[in-house]
Amino acid sequence: MRIGMIGLGRMGGNMARRLMKAGHQCTVYARSAGSRQALAREGATEAESLADLVEKLIDKPRAVWLMLPAGEITDETVETLASLLEPGDIIIDGGNSFYKDDIRRAKRLAEKNILYIDCGTSGGIWGIERGYCMMIGGSREAVDRLDPIFAALAPGEGDIARTPGRENGDSRAERGYIHAGPSGAGHFVKMVHNGIEYGLMQAYAEGFDILRNKDSKDLPESERFVLNLPDIAEVWRRGSVISSWLLDLGAAALAKDAQLQNFSGYVQDSGEGRWTVEAAIEEAVPATVLTTALYARFRSRQAHTFGERMLSAMRLGFGGHIEGKESLDPAPATTETAPPQGSR
Repeated sequence: MRIGMIGLGRMGGNMARRLMKAGHQCTVYARSAGSRQALAREGATEAESLADLVEKLIDKPRAVWLMLPAGEITDETVETLASLLEPGDIIIDGGNSFYKDDIRRAKRLAEKNILYIDCGTSGGIWGIERGYCMMIGGSREAVDRLDPIFAALAPGEGDIARTPGRENGDSRAERGYIHAGPSGAGHFVKMVHNGIEYGLMQAYAEGFDILRNKDSKDLPESERFVLNLPDIAEVWRRGSVISSWLLDLGAAALAKDAQLQNFSGYVQDSGEGRWTVEAAIEEAVPATVLTTALYARFRSRQAHTFGERMLSAMRLGFGGHIEGKESLDPAPATTETAPPQGSR
């Protein structure tokens, strides 16, 4: 298939590469000419503007995928595309927009008979190799039409054992993507995914902080242990019930530097953790762990513990988020270089 890709940062560019590797044709646009030209050298068709991109999508109905930061820039791009596209065309927001914005955009585009898909996308900087887990919202017509695109981006079944009892279930879930429901459902599921991620990361961070401080002078000397954190992380990766990819990333960081001295402990939140807590409040659902994990990130900006350096190390591992000592004041996100809010 031929598809347009707008936003060529750490995820958008690699998604275009994965699609081209699978035989799809990508027409690409970003404000940075350098990022467009880099992908053009790899086989993509470069567009110099949104209008140029739409014109070069010669196969109709068209499909245009956005990988932009949530908020104003995505809204502006959707509005511009709405004036350029034709009935039956599809806009896909693969960033991490707020799900209520998706509902609003879908209604607005339906007035012009333009289809809208919200696609919560997980995979971070490793997605080009591992594939992208996708949670998709929108009409069945639009989602089914783009199934070859989703299938190419997804991880596939791999070597993960089939869950007992799923023999008659939707095989797309086993390949790494789902049609979650109507407009907004995809980003809502991804939002909760990121809220859970906050909680998991915080649990690892606090656990390793407790391990590290077992040699504290505040303890009786007979109860002090100097523990090898890289070895503990490594052994937990192998057969432990708390093994996970996040632990893999933490183990890799500890293997390089057991003290994590290159990390400041200043931990950003992407916005999706806040939205998850807001949803819990709206639904009157207690979300103690997720809320506490969000507050822990707020606190990290005032004082930094080893646990917070562990959080920073994991964020660097999966998403390329730089939170070293030299970046206590993070640079503002740009369309071309920053991942969409909440990308993992």
